[in-house]
Amino acid sequence: MKAPPMENENTLFKVLAGGPLKVTGRFRIQGPDGKIIESEEAVLLCRCGNSSNKPFCDESHEQNGFAE
Repeated sequence: MKAPPMENENTLFKVLAGGPLKVTGRFRIQGPDGKIIESEEAVLLCRCGNSSNKPFCDESHEQNGFAE
């Protein structure tokens, strides 16, 4: 089932140097299981690949030397 378009155009994706991707504004994320997460709260998404709480950051990047 396709979700309706979002009306808020203020979603911002900000790459934090050496860390996660910060998403602010209203957004939706669809996981590999098809589950949709919808939020207006800021979230931090993992970029290093080592989070035990994917797609969210659990600060694993601080221990694994991620610097991209």
